[in-house]
Amino acid sequence: MNPVSAQIGTVFVPVSDVRRARDWYCDMLGLPAEDSVLFDHLSMLPMNGTGLVLDSKIYSPGAVFKVPAFHFNTSDIRAAHGFMKDRGVELTDVNEDQWFNFRDPDGNVLMICQIPAATE
Repeated sequence: MNPVSAQIGTVFVPVSDVRRARDWYCDMLGLPAEDSVLFDHLSMLPMNGTGLVLDSKIYSPGAVFKVPAFHFNTSDIRAAHGFMKDRGVELTDVNEDQWFNFRDPDGNVLMICQIPAATE
Protein backbone atom coordinates (compact mmCIF):
# COMPACT_ATOMS: atom_id res chain seq x y z
CA MET A 1 0.00 0.00 0.00
CA ASN A 2 1.39 3.40 -0.99
CA PRO A 3 1.39 5.84 1.96
CA VAL A 4 1.38 8.92 -0.32
CA SER A 5 -2.08 10.06 -1.38
CA ALA A 6 -2.74 11.04 -5.01
CA GLN A 7 -4.30 14.29 -3.84
CA ILE A 8 -2.94 17.83 -3.60
CA GLY A 9 -3.71 19.34 -0.23
CA THR A 10 -2.51 22.93 -0.59
CA VAL A 11 -0.77 25.21 -3.06
CA PHE A 12 1.48 27.91 -1.60
CA VAL A 13 1.68 31.23 -3.46
CA PRO A 14 4.61 33.57 -2.68
CA VAL A 15 3.33 37.09 -1.96
CA SER A 16 5.14 40.19 -0.72
CA ASP A 17 2.35 41.50 1.55
CA VAL A 18 0.07 38.76 2.87
CA ARG A 19 -2.79 41.06 3.90
CA ARG A 20 -2.83 42.97 0.61
CA ALA A 21 -2.65 39.69 -1.34
CA ARG A 22 -5.44 38.16 0.77
CA ASP A 23 -7.68 41.13 -0.01
CA TRP A 24 -6.88 40.96 -3.76
CA TYR A 25 -7.46 37.20 -4.04
CA CYS A 26 -10.62 37.29 -1.92
CA ASP A 27 -12.00 40.14 -4.04
CA MET A 28 -11.20 38.23 -7.25
CA LEU A 29 -12.75 34.99 -5.95
CA GLY A 30 -15.73 36.55 -4.16
CA LEU A 31 -14.57 35.28 -0.78
CA PRO A 32 -14.77 37.04 2.58
CA ALA A 33 -11.43 38.63 3.51
CA GLU A 34 -11.15 37.32 7.04
CA ASP A 35 -8.59 39.04 9.24
CA SER A 36 -6.83 35.85 10.32
CA VAL A 37 -3.17 35.83 9.29
CA LEU A 38 -1.23 32.99 10.86
CA PHE A 39 2.31 33.53 12.16
CA ASP A 40 2.27 37.00 10.52
CA HIS A 41 2.92 35.53 7.04
CA LEU A 42 0.22 32.96 6.09
CA SER A 43 -3.32 33.43 4.85
CA MET A 44 -5.36 30.32 4.11
CA LEU A 45 -8.18 31.01 1.67
CA PRO A 46 -11.42 29.05 2.03
CA MET A 47 -11.48 27.13 -1.26
CA ASN A 48 -13.43 24.15 -2.58
CA GLY A 49 -11.00 21.27 -3.02
CA THR A 50 -7.27 22.04 -2.98
CA GLY A 51 -6.34 24.73 -0.48
CA LEU A 52 -4.67 28.01 -1.39
CA VAL A 53 -2.20 29.54 1.05
CA LEU A 54 -0.69 32.98 0.51
CA ASP A 55 2.75 33.09 2.13
CA SER A 56 4.90 36.19 2.50
CA LYS A 57 7.75 34.27 4.18
CA ILE A 58 8.60 32.41 0.95
CA TYR A 59 8.37 35.54 -1.23
CA SER A 60 11.24 36.93 -3.24
CA PRO A 61 11.11 38.43 -6.74
CA GLY A 62 12.78 35.27 -8.05
CA ALA A 63 10.26 32.97 -6.33
CA VAL A 64 7.12 34.17 -8.13
CA PHE A 65 5.46 31.76 -10.55
CA LYS A 66 6.81 32.36 -14.07
CA VAL A 67 4.26 29.88 -15.44
CA PRO A 68 0.98 28.80 -13.84
CA ALA A 69 1.42 26.23 -11.07
CA PHE A 70 -2.37 25.66 -11.07
CA HIS A 71 -5.52 27.11 -12.59
CA PHE A 72 -8.79 28.48 -11.30
CA ASN A 73 -11.87 26.86 -12.85
CA THR A 74 -14.63 28.68 -14.69
CA SER A 75 -17.70 27.51 -16.58
CA ASP A 76 -17.64 30.65 -18.79
CA ILE A 77 -14.19 31.65 -20.03
CA ARG A 78 -15.43 34.76 -21.87
CA ALA A 79 -17.20 36.09 -18.76
CA ALA A 80 -14.11 35.34 -16.63
CA HIS A 81 -11.86 37.09 -19.17
CA GLY A 82 -14.11 40.16 -19.18
CA PHE A 83 -14.30 40.16 -15.38
CA MET A 84 -10.51 40.17 -15.01
CA LYS A 85 -10.03 42.71 -17.82
CA ASP A 86 -12.59 45.05 -16.22
CA ARG A 87 -10.62 44.82 -12.96
CA GLY A 88 -7.47 46.00 -14.74
CA VAL A 89 -5.63 42.72 -14.15
CA GLU A 90 -2.61 42.19 -16.41
CA LEU A 91 -3.58 39.48 -18.89
CA THR A 92 -0.76 37.56 -20.57
CA ASP A 93 -1.34 34.50 -22.78
CA VAL A 94 -4.94 34.21 -23.95
CA ASN A 95 -6.90 31.44 -25.66
CA GLU A 96 -10.35 32.99 -25.44
CA ASP A 97 -12.12 29.68 -26.05
CA GLN A 98 -10.51 27.70 -23.24
CA TRP A 99 -8.05 29.52 -20.92
CA PHE A 100 -6.03 32.65 -20.20
CA ASN A 101 -3.10 33.57 -18.00
CA PHE A 102 -2.78 36.67 -15.84
CA ARG A 103 -0.53 38.16 -13.17
CA ASP A 104 -1.38 38.82 -9.55
CA PRO A 105 -0.05 42.06 -7.96
CA ASP A 106 3.27 40.34 -7.11
CA GLY A 107 3.77 39.09 -10.67
CA ASN A 108 2.77 35.44 -10.12
CA VAL A 109 1.48 34.02 -13.41
CA LEU A 110 -1.83 32.24 -12.84
CA MET A 111 -4.44 30.69 -15.14
CA ILE A 112 -8.20 30.55 -15.45
CA CYS A 113 -9.44 27.58 -17.45
CA GLN A 114 -12.93 26.65 -18.63
CA ILE A 115 -13.90 23.24 -17.35
CA PRO A 116 -16.18 21.11 -19.50
CA ALA A 117 -19.83 20.99 -18.51
CA ALA A 118 -20.80 17.83 -16.68
CA THR A 119 -22.50 15.28 -18.89
CA GLU A 120 -25.33 13.14 -17.67
